[in-house]
Amino acid sequence: MLAASVIVAVTIGPAPIAPADVFASIAAHLGFGDPTLTTIRDGIVWELRMPRVLTAAAVGAGLALCGAVMQAVTRNSLADPYLLGLSSGASVGAVVVIVLGIGLLLPLAAFAGALAALVATLALAMSASARSGRGSRLDPTTTVLAGVAVSSVFGAITSLVIFWSATGDSYREILNWLLGSLAGTDWSSVAISGVALVAVGVPLLASARTLDAFGLGEAGAAALGVHVARSRMLLLGGTALLTGALVAVSGSIGFVGLVLPHAVRLVTGPGHRALLPLSALAGAIFLVWADTAARTLFDPRELPVGVITALVGGPVFAWLLLRTRRTA
Repeated sequence: MLAASVIVAVTIGPAPIAPADVFASIAAHLGFGDPTLTTIRDGIVWELRMPRVLTAAAVGAGLALCGAVMQAVTRNSLADPYLLGLSSGASVGAVVVIVLGIGLLLPLAAFAGALAALVATLALAMSASARSGRGSRLDPTTTVLAGVAVSSVFGAITSLVIFWSATGDSYREILNWLLGSLAGTDWSSVAISGVALVAVGVPLLASARTLDAFGLGEAGAAALGVHVARSRMLLLGGTALLTGALVAVSGSIGFVGLVLPHAVRLVTGPGHRALLPLSALAGAIFLVWADTAARTLFDPRELPVGVITALVGGPVFAWLLLRTRRTA
């Protein structure tokens, strides 16, 4: 389904492209055949649509995977990849470089802002734990509350910068980024999101047994031989790094990491061995089609993809909530 979604999504747009043309362009650029398309049509496929669709797939997969991991580690069904203030931190970095007119540094600045938010959240959580007599051990509730506090501070900084400095085109660019947009992505975006997904996502997929143990609580996980504090730190750090890399190329796209794990869990059950990879695949497929809708429904105008994910994700999450309550 994911492979078919990628091919079909590339064919959709103001300039119609046949699936055979997509395969021909891919084959030519990979050295498996001679170019058969005109320069313009080949550019549409290879330089415009293919990088955007592949970036959407990588970002969707990563966000859904991070959401499933965060929900297990914090034992909070409302957890999502942005729980530790990463989105707000990335927003500060992105808004600052946009206002300064150095948009080429946007991915780097967004990633740096996300890392700054992560460090602030973990430092605050560890300090609060130490003051309460638990040493430096991270407590899920304390970590979530620290993330809320850091998110509020970084959100206020973002609002201040926008209010004080943003005008005209920079304001529109900032709004697009804050709402989540894949417009302007290129092969460097594919490289950033793809490498991050492989480098961090594969170890997260391998943590299924540890996440199953977390479902039994700290005492139950420890009884099964899990080093709770170390595992929690590694999992939180891994999801934060992956989320930071993805946010750097896509902006803040909501609901993917919150809704998709819940939807997949209805099919697979709570076991993470199936839940994690299927959540990633579902997230990739969902965001490919959400972005396709964002760029084509109101052509020639384009919506930020975050608007589409919210319009779809909100009602779907409400339905999942009502269905779960009714089943209970």
